[in-house]
Amino acid sequence: MGAGPEVSPLNAGAMDEADAAAHSRFVQRIRRRYAAELALLPPGALDEAALRTLVQTLESQGRPLPAALRVARQLWLERLATLDCAGQLPLAGVTTAMTLLAEVTLDIAVQAARTELAERHGRLRNAEGQEVAFWVMGMGKLGARELNVSSDIDLIYVYEEDGDSDGPVSLSAAEYFGRVAKRLTTLIGDVTEDGQVFRMDLALRPNGNSGPPACSLAALETYFYAQGREWERLAWLKSRVVAPRDPETLKRAQQLSQLVTPFVYRRYLDYSVFEGLRQIHRMIREEAQRRAAGRPERANDVKLSRGGIREIEFIVQLLQVVRGGQFPEIRTRSTLKALDRLAAAGLMKPEAARLLAGDYEFLRQVEHRIQYLDDQQTHCLPGAVEDLRWIARTLGLQRTEAKPCQGFEDHAACPLFERLCETRERVAAEFDALLHEGRAPGGPCKPGSCGAPASLTSEDFLAALPEPLQAAVRAFAQQPRVQGLKETAQQRLAQLFQRAAQQVAQGHCEAAAAARFVDWVEPLLRREAYLALLIERPAVLTRLLRLLGLARWPMRYLMQHPGVIDELADVRLLHERFEPAAFRQELAERHEAWVRAGEDDEESLLDALRRAHHAEVFRTLVRDVEGCITVEEVADDLSALADALLQTAIDWCWARQLKLGKAHRAQPRFAVIAYGKLGGKELGYGSDLDVVFLYDDEDEAAPEAYAGFVRKLVPWLTLQTRAGGLFDIDTALRPNGNSGLLVSSLKSFAAYQEGRGSNTAWTWEHQAITRARWCAGDAALEAPFEAVRQGVMQAAREPAALKAEVLAMRDKLRQAHPVRAGRFDLKHSPGGMLDAEFALQALQLLHSAAHPELIPNQGLIALLQRAERAGLLGPGIGRAAADAYRELRRAQHRLRLDEQPTHLDEAELGELAGHREAVRALWAAVFPG
Repeated sequence: MGAGPEVSPLNAGAMDEADAAAHSRFVQRIRRRYAAELALLPPGALDEAALRTLVQTLESQGRPLPAALRVARQLWLERLATLDCAGQLPLAGVTTAMTLLAEVTLDIAVQAARTELAERHGRLRNAEGQEVAFWVMGMGKLGARELNVSSDIDLIYVYEEDGDSDGPVSLSAAEYFGRVAKRLTTLIGDVTEDGQVFRMDLALRPNGNSGPPACSLAALETYFYAQGREWERLAWLKSRVVAPRDPETLKRAQQLSQLVTPFVYRRYLDYSVFEGLRQIHRMIREEAQRRAAGRPERANDVKLSRGGIREIEFIVQLLQVVRGGQFPEIRTRSTLKALDRLAAAGLMKPEAARLLAGDYEFLRQVEHRIQYLDDQQTHCLPGAVEDLRWIARTLGLQRTEAKPCQGFEDHAACPLFERLCETRERVAAEFDALLHEGRAPGGPCKPGSCGAPASLTSEDFLAALPEPLQAAVRAFAQQPRVQGLKETAQQRLAQLFQRAAQQVAQGHCEAAAAARFVDWVEPLLRREAYLALLIERPAVLTRLLRLLGLARWPMRYLMQHPGVIDELADVRLLHERFEPAAFRQELAERHEAWVRAGEDDEESLLDALRRAHHAEVFRTLVRDVEGCITVEEVADDLSALADALLQTAIDWCWARQLKLGKAHRAQPRFAVIAYGKLGGKELGYGSDLDVVFLYDDEDEAAPEAYAGFVRKLVPWLTLQTRAGGLFDIDTALRPNGNSGLLVSSLKSFAAYQEGRGSNTAWTWEHQAITRARWCAGDAALEAPFEAVRQGVMQAAREPAALKAEVLAMRDKLRQAHPVRAGRFDLKHSPGGMLDAEFALQALQLLHSAAHPELIPNQGLIALLQRAERAGLLGPGIGRAAADAYRELRRAQHRLRLDEQPTHLDEAELGELAGHREAVRALWAAVFPG
């Protein structure tokens, strides 16, 4: 049985008289007409059991079912009004009780209708002999469990499949369920002497009022893909099966959900819905204005007027439809829950969400008071002074002193109007900020968006563009792909290029950046959602153009991952750093949301990891090119991001293995060991991940289980999906390299590294382990791995032999990366970054036993300074080499960002020449002779 709202204590500020609802003319009528029946609804919770008992009691007294349902409805509303106006039910209690009334009465009506029809026409069954399911879809406020007290109910009838009934007079499925629909209207919607249960609206069904009253699943699927419109996606967002309520029918409705979800939520960022919603809103507002013309009392419509309930719902639904495909955690039918989730996901400012939630509750409470007066489906404030005073009193907004009230004749209701004005102004401002870029609808248009749309090939349009943007657009417009676009798409492109020209004229970006923007747009011609984003978010275009002017590599990244431009809309972008814990928590919540939605298939999870990675790399990239963080901070953040994604991939992948029966324990005793750039926390954009996989598990099933797990995990990390790639993984540093096992036990790894047995590590592997660290997996493996690493670094070695092997490996790498005479490669040339790294590794392997301060993986700069302090390097050599390494890294980083070669003319090194000599001095100190 469904639980109903519990009666709550009197709310502070609400009307405290004994019978606050007595002013309602509707309540007065019910109490007069049904005085004898009022006691049939006992005090206590308004739950499903109470409602069904009430209907059964009314039927047992001789009332036919239609009358019993209607009288039950009147008694239910009288009780709701009494409790609500006395402050004993919160808004959620009222809407839950109204939704329950609709669900239960519809459930009773469906059962009755199908039973009646079966007596003459039999049952409609599928090939397995099951009765074909019939679902009543609740849309709008009914679907969201937000029904108001005098609401109509928006319904769509769907049946499982076509067929014929098995009765004496057989009917096709369409005829059969058409008659069910007609009978439901009689039972629920028809007006009789007892009124009606609910006004019913079927206009949201496929093809509207011209379509059949009920449609099959197959027909609905065809409609979604062939004819479904943008506004219908918002309507279906709140859809839910509300009847029948038996578990078997609801379970079979999963196939309906599988159709609806991809229709409402697209896999990509979907800003194309903005214009569709803008048109709907324009029509609604024009209709409200038309109805208010000559009738000033209709100007105060708390639902449809500017700043009303509908605009809050639009704000929420628009953000959900645009982002819900990639962020399943924001999917919910409830407006208030959605506001919380949007704020938690960073898609709305928390303060804005909090204020909108309060405004929504207030406007809904006013709406209910209006409807309690006469049980009419109206949202307009009444004109009668006593009615206004009553609404104000029941909301705790009455004013007792005769204080002047500007613009209102009645001082007692003045606080109500003041609160309404404040609320509606705030809501309208939020709505306009989202849908109209801060402008009131119909207000002054932005430059380039007024008048007739520009033509992409118009000579007047092209001549107005600055060079080199003009030449780029002219060449762009001549391409067959561009000329084959629809006129609206060409106009959209022209609008974007026009705005880019304005940015150049206003000094916000370089002309070269505007020309690069044309190159960036070209691959996206068939991906209109991204172009729609830039149209809808001019501030994003401004930031994008600036970014394209700062360096070349961001453009390449944006061409590979265009969806990340949405990150430019976040004003927090430049002022925050990567937070691993928050990132992992967000992904965990997204994973839970995928599971709840039944969409936790492997493809969705892999795409989610990739999109999260691309977005966070882009955020770091923007902070980098804007000069908000240093090269070292970039490397720290990218390394922390890789760690977090590795941990998340382990968690998700192991959970799937466990679900498939391929894992032998709940949590893996498994770790990823980072080497190279990731190990040293010096990761760059696009760096490979050098990793080794280890486990420490005595279970006899462990070797096979972890081998299977890693074979699954590596594709999770490397596979190219439609969302793009994640990482390139290099596991060559594992024991025995590419000929060794993909995953090793900790014991065998230790034996290999420590030289126990015939199978031992090479010196270059010991060099590599100096930069290794545990980075993801079971934290219990971190200490034993670190013990192995420490043992390797402190092992006794013959200095000459070690240096000879290090030099041999360095020569091998030089031969693999030859540099032309007269050029200096920042990484590979003598005096470059590799020389500094090899010199430090030799010092660590020779002296860590005597100087354990060289063991911690603190990075090359800190360790060279420690080596100097320990007397292992001459005065100034370590510090100078550390500074040189920092500057060489910065130079390499800048050149790569602008896609310039990292080998320079020796005659043009400038300050870098001194840094090269500092590294050479370090090399000579470690490898004299």
